[in-house]
Amino acid sequence: MLQSLKISDLEITRQDAPAPAHAADALSQNGLSVALIAPDEGRRYAILAAITGAPCRLEQQLPFYPEIDQLPQLIKHEYDVILLDLDSYPEQALELVENICAASQATMMVYSARADSEMMLRCMRAGAREFLTFPVSQASLAEAIVRTAARRPSGRQAPKTDGRLCVFCGVKGGAGVTTVATNFAVSAAKESGTRALLLDLDLPLGDTALQLGLSPQYSTVDALQNHARLDTNLLSRLVTQHSSGVYLLGAPGNWVRYDSSPDAVNKLIQVARQEFDTVVVDAGSRFQFLGTGLFAQDATIFLVSHVGISELRNSNRILSELFPANLPKVEIILNRHSSSALGVDEEHITKALTRPAKWRVPEDKATVREMQNTATPLALGESQVARVIRQMARTACGMNGEPEKKKKLMGLF
Repeated sequence: MLQSLKISDLEITRQDAPAPAHAADALSQNGLSVALIAPDEGRRYAILAAITGAPCRLEQQLPFYPEIDQLPQLIKHEYDVILLDLDSYPEQALELVENICAASQATMMVYSARADSEMMLRCMRAGAREFLTFPVSQASLAEAIVRTAARRPSGRQAPKTDGRLCVFCGVKGGAGVTTVATNFAVSAAKESGTRALLLDLDLPLGDTALQLGLSPQYSTVDALQNHARLDTNLLSRLVTQHSSGVYLLGAPGNWVRYDSSPDAVNKLIQVARQEFDTVVVDAGSRFQFLGTGLFAQDATIFLVSHVGISELRNSNRILSELFPANLPKVEIILNRHSSSALGVDEEHITKALTRPAKWRVPEDKATVREMQNTATPLALGESQVARVIRQMARTACGMNGEPEKKKKLMGLF
């Protein structure tokens, strides 16, 4: 009969427990996949012997405790179980348990020759689900594997898909990229109710933080300079949340040197899309990040322009030379648009742009000036500019049409 002491969801299993007869039936034919972390060679061989007789399959074994920046390589394989030896360096092992549990859906099992209650409690708090006493028998490991299989859903949970990437670029300085991108990000967060990040890559003088009235402690440069160890945990500590719900990783408040290597930019975009449902990037009016993940094929590029000779000329060159193919998708925004003061008819605008402009953000100097003076996003108001940007965000988030409340109000008139 199984003898066990249960502390919350953590099982501490005695070694005289026989494996249940239904163990193999509770698992698939090949059993659960296991990764073993065991620095001590002798103890590792003993665990390998126990695994051989348990309803599981060994996929990987590490003869060392991996460093934090090595964990993504371990976690990406999506093992069902990660089995770890606590005793080589207990404090390092416990930190490893906590980091793995925070970033992975794998069931964490630990084993130790010292089954004291304090260590068991610390393991539980770190996220471990099974505590095995060394030497580990085939029977006790089989019991733990069966319990793990019973706790798992019937099908493996699909991995989280990358968040959508919306990149705002200007055809020249002063096009209004920061205003449009910032308010688009606020709208995306509020309208979709999901996690949205505003990422300022208009370095080194971006103004997204200024427009939101924030003074963040960390900046995009901190993420780029630490890209080798950047993960979702580190990124979550670097960002600042605005009262509207949007998260910000802004440009630095001071002039600083920064690493804008392709590897650094790729890593930042990759981690941001893993952590957030929508990533909105203010890329300014420079295209130094072409060839990086910023312009991935599944991204949507919002090209911001005015209706003027130089702006239309630049738009034509950018669309023809930088984005001649259909991927990534490019949507043109005519900012500060006024039909009465165009000076250029629609036919010539479309010809210059090589395609129709999808969005027209109207001229509204008073509303924009108020936003700049009060650091209150205009997307929180009901101006015509706010309505257009809100519709852009809803469309990008797959929420076509006006919000339900506005539809009902419109129906009253």
